Amino acid sequence: MSAIQRKGEWLEFRVSNQEHGKTIEEVCKTNLQISGRMVQKLTHRNGIQVNGKKSFLAYRLKPGDRLQIKVFERENYGLEPEPIPIDILYEDDHVLVVNKQSGISVHPTDPSQKGTLAHAIAFYYQTQGLQTKVRHIHRLDKDTTGAILVAKHALAQAILDEDLRERKIKREYLAIISGIPNPPKGTIDLPIGRDRHHPTRRRVSTGGDTAITHYQVIETFEHASMVKLQLDTGRTHQIRVHLEYIGHPLFGDTLYGGLKKGINRQALHGVKLSFNHPFLHEKIEIEAPIPEDIKNLIRELKNEN
Repeated sequence: MSAIQRKGEWLEFRVSNQEHGKTIEEVCKTNLQISGRMVQKLTHRNGIQVNGKKSFLAYRLKPGDRLQIKVFERENYGLEPEPIPIDILYEDDHVLVVNKQSGISVHPTDPSQKGTLAHAIAFYYQTQGLQTKVRHIHRLDKDTTGAILVAKHALAQAILDEDLRERKIKREYLAIISGIPNPPKGTIDLPIGRDRHHPTRRRVSTGGDTAITHYQVIETFEHASMVKLQLDTGRTHQIRVHLEYIGHPLFGDTLYGGLKKGINRQALHGVKLSFNHPFLHEKIEIEAPIPEDIKNLIRELKNEN
């Protein structure tokens, strides 16, 4: 079964010989990776039909049937759109990937907060005639740059959220750190919890949540390194906490003991993002260009060598 086209608010799939005799519910859960909860939700909204007519979940599909799922519904943005430029790395009817800039939060933490990436995306949607909520799948810290994955409707979000939980969405980060780790490649498996003595800091804590970071040195300087990192978990400040703990804090990350030198923020960038497209069933790989401030820091460190 494959998505063949969008028809207004509906996404239409053509039933193949392999789905012959399967119920709508079975196909939604197994072939389309739609959770049982989402299937029930769509049913209550009359959001599933076959060949243009409302149908029961127990209906057994035949080859050539058109299974239609209502996913492109108009809804409130959830916040006030603001004319803030965004850098789009990838977009189709279902997902959006944005290259987040430094100094902007992904979403508001209270209703009065303005100027976030979510406000900017809502404005972009508005200019495109798309009226839907902004649904980010993962986050980056305010001063961390890089690729952010956004679902453009509730069904895409449900599928991608599940993929994130199952670690099918891969994120690679580039960082500039103090010192040279030994060994140059390894895994930091240390739980992270809140720092009781600071309102925003996190720390390695035996009572914290599981946190796993893989790192690899890709270039060394006199007293610094460029490393790439991948996460198995997505705890708040995970990379920053782990690197500080092993004695190699990020340049510019003064909250976690980093040198305030050559850059005015933590030198961390979400450089690569890969995920399985929720409907095309193909792997999408996105690379976010390294920002100028990190390039300048690298040049400065090379000159010191």
